[in-house]
Amino acid sequence: MPIGRRDEFVGLTGPIMLKVLASAALALSLAFAPAVATAQAQEQAQTYTKDATAPKITGQDAAPTAAKALPPIDYDLTHDLDNILYLDLSNGQRVAIRLMPQWAPQTVERIKTLVRQGFYDGIIFHRVIDGFMAQTGDPTGTGEGGSSLPDLKAEFNDEPHVRGTVSMARADDPNSANSQFFIVFYPHLTLDKKYTNFGRVISNMAAVDAIHRGEPPSDPTYIAQASIASDHKPPKFSAPEKLPQTAATATAAPTPADGAALSQSEGGDSEGH
Repeated sequence: MPIGRRDEFVGLTGPIMLKVLASAALALSLAFAPAVATAQAQEQAQTYTKDATAPKITGQDAAPTAAKALPPIDYDLTHDLDNILYLDLSNGQRVAIRLMPQWAPQTVERIKTLVRQGFYDGIIFHRVIDGFMAQTGDPTGTGEGGSSLPDLKAEFNDEPHVRGTVSMARADDPNSANSQFFIVFYPHLTLDKKYTNFGRVISNMAAVDAIHRGEPPSDPTYIAQASIASDHKPPKFSAPEKLPQTAATATAAPTPADGAALSQSEGGDSEGH
């Protein structure tokens, strides 16, 4: 029976035994130290993830948002015929309006629907203010009427109300536009983002300038026929009347719709849009 080792172990007494035990304890503590440190770190990380709240970026801390670029207006009457509105006016003139579904898709769709129903045919310009705008689209001729379709949700956008702008009329409620619209004689930027801008006159703005003034006019100009170019309806009048020059035509800054030539830098729109 190998008793020698037992005897040697038993013989380790006093200071020698204490040194052995201390060395063993130190070795064990060093061996477990990394595991304990890792567990503590994980516990702290879990506590931070659970309790910490990420700061929110607001106000001046927020990154600036670039303004949404809107497409330019195409003044070419041979392009995109489904988005050209013709108004044959009782003054014998045909006005062309570029509809812009990129600005106001639901509004443009409403205008097309009503035009193809013949809704606008025979409707007068019931509110025409010199230096401001000409308003139409009310079958009652009072400014209080509209179509049987539901009112539209506002589609306010960044396009300015400049000469030739076509925009929806509405009541006090921003979401009350229905069928009435107006054409701007001169720039009125105070209307921006308050009315749905959905198009621009691209041909024969002089015919708009010649619409009779009044609220309502004593001899109102009316829409003899409204049509979409892609439907290829012939003009209501075969030989357009020669229009007298009005104050608006004489003093307003010319646009492509007035027949003004465009420079290369203007990119197809003398108003920069």
